[in-house]
Amino acid sequence: MADSPNIVTVTTENFQAVVLEGSFDRPILVDFWADWCAPCRMLMPILANLAAEYRGRFILAKVNTEEQQALAAEFGIRSLPTVQLFKSGQPVDQFMGALPEGQIREFLDRHIPRASDGLLAQAQGLLAGGDLAGARALIDKAREADPENARLALAELQLMAARGEIAEAQEAIDKLPIELAGEPEVLALRGQLRFATALEDAPPESDLIARLSEDPKDSLARYQLAAHQVVRGDYASALENLLTLMKRDRTFQEDAARKGMLAIFDLLGGGDLVAGYRAKMMNALY
Repeated sequence: MADSPNIVTVTTENFQAVVLEGSFDRPILVDFWADWCAPCRMLMPILANLAAEYRGRFILAKVNTEEQQALAAEFGIRSLPTVQLFKSGQPVDQFMGALPEGQIREFLDRHIPRASDGLLAQAQGLLAGGDLAGARALIDKAREADPENARLALAELQLMAARGEIAEAQEAIDKLPIELAGEPEVLALRGQLRFATALEDAPPESDLIARLSEDPKDSLARYQLAAHQVVRGDYASALENLLTLMKRDRTFQEDAARKGMLAIFDLLGGGDLVAGYRAKMMNALY
């Protein structure tokens, strides 16, 4: 372990250079341990093996808390082992105790980009530009280079949706790896699929506007109009229509208006429009 270039013993003298400054180049995993701590000894070989396997994608920094009590106090270490991950000079996540290797991998993979992630990011850019063939080629290249990358499933799903395979994408999204379920991209995609499904048998937008001018209480027409507006990026109009529908007909398709607003919030991720309509939705509900 001492001979590994990816494992460093850290003291108060070199903590600034190794951890704080070094974490601007790549993540630093800091293991706070002590000789008397049996779980620490159980964890050590797991962390060492992962440091070797990841081949420099992160540095494992070892802090003996008996010898470096000031460092332990500075970072609020109250139980051992505690493992903190530093990026850009700051601790961004941590875990305590001797976790199983699988859970530590999940912890690392939340923060450490894989080599194939760059290819998948490029594929997403091509999808946004409508180059489905180019995206397919990059996804295949990423799969060949790194078949264990969980984000491959998301890329395949995004390609499926871009090809208009809505039913297949709806089925596949529920089979994504659990670590991706809460990702903003997945939440946004769920919203996109919701509205794409709503438009499968919908009339043109002009027909829906005409229907609503004759009968403003036509719930289906208002919901389908909002779906059209989402697909063409007019989120403000879609939210206004869904808010109106939610106020008038909460029973429509099992509260579809409220769920649709939540889906748009996930699509947009934040901002003034989301904040404003979230407040309006809450006022309407309560």
